[in-house]
Amino acid sequence: MDEFKTCNLDYFPENILIDILSYLSVRELVRAGRVCKRWRRLVKDQRLWRLVDLTAWKGVTSRILWVLLRQYLGCGLRYLRLRGLLLSARGGMFLSESWLKALSTKCPRLRKLYLLHTDLRGLPSCGLLPPTLQVLELRGCEIPPAFFNQSLPGEPAGPQGKGESTSHIDAQQQRRDQTGKGLVSPSGITIEKLILNNVPSFTDQHLQSLTSWGKLSRLELRDTFRVTANGLRSCAAKDTGSGLEGLSRLKFLKIGITGRQGYQLQMASLGLGAGWLGLEELSLGGKEVGPGLLCASRLKDLQRLCLWACTLSEMQILRSCRMLRELRLLEFSEVFFQPRQCPPELEVEGGGGGEEERDSGEAAGGEGDDDDNKKLDVNDPIPSLRRSLAVLLPRCTLVFTDCSVQINSD
Repeated sequence: MDEFKTCNLDYFPENILIDILSYLSVRELVRAGRVCKRWRRLVKDQRLWRLVDLTAWKGVTSRILWVLLRQYLGCGLRYLRLRGLLLSARGGMFLSESWLKALSTKCPRLRKLYLLHTDLRGLPSCGLLPPTLQVLELRGCEIPPAFFNQSLPGEPAGPQGKGESTSHIDAQQQRRDQTGKGLVSPSGITIEKLILNNVPSFTDQHLQSLTSWGKLSRLELRDTFRVTANGLRSCAAKDTGSGLEGLSRLKFLKIGITGRQGYQLQMASLGLGAGWLGLEELSLGGKEVGPGLLCASRLKDLQRLCLWACTLSEMQILRSCRMLRELRLLEFSEVFFQPRQCPPELEVEGGGGGEEERDSGEAAGGEGDDDDNKKLDVNDPIPSLRRSLAVLLPRCTLVFTDCSVQINSD
């Protein structure tokens, strides 16, 4: 018993101590490293620095970032979350070119980068970010006009005079040839997923710059108020006879406007009306749902459609989805369904048995039907919508998440 009374942390194996330390935040880890030499060595174990979240640490400056990079961050880092000084009263430079270059050198396995309230206008291009990045998420950030350009600072801008008339297709073909031959700079943009949430400075010019990214397959635009329908239409993947133009590798697109009031609604989702080759998944939210549903029928390769944070009627859904014969999944999330005023004609086109079935159900109904509808409110808020879509899209699966039905006082 005396041996157990004198037992302390020195008797624990290092693997157990590392598991215990993994529950601490970054700030607490740094403090724990000051206890003793053994703890300092354990804190520097790269298993503790795979996911680094600094968004909860207020007051992080560039000096603190340099200390973390020199003493703790290393080859184990996979996911980095940073919070800038954009909303801070102190302000000042947060991410510098020298720190990003050192991050690229010391953390060669960094895959995801999340930036919150960061002023990036001091960086000429996102080409300065680590070249191993696969996911980039910007939330509430400010970016310069040429931030998403493929070319890096100091590179020649290209020939002048007659060279300026070179088509965009030739430039893309030359870039593909260089990539195949291994001539592209190792700092080239290899990001596969880009998430922009409440980035007010993101415009059609930035969207056009994304067409030079060779691996971009997922794009999420949420509360990007300056993106217009013309900008989205010009970047849509289309076949010009000599090859694909635009965001030809894009498979997933998310557009949603649910933010603050007072902004002019651009209805950027109307740009989908020109079609988009290869686009398989589409997510529409807020004020972009109505315009987007009008153009969704032009997306021939669409297989999954998600509608969220909006108000829809049954007739609006049926009219918009009847042409999406290749649709395999239709998801509704936080959607308010308006009650149906009259039976939709689309259900009659699928077969007359639906009307007779509904009439017989109402005749036999009464209080029993009301109880059944209450039970179906969670997973199936509108049973008639499911029946109608089963006729129009027999191979499509419906998913309802946190949906409800507006009930009129009448």
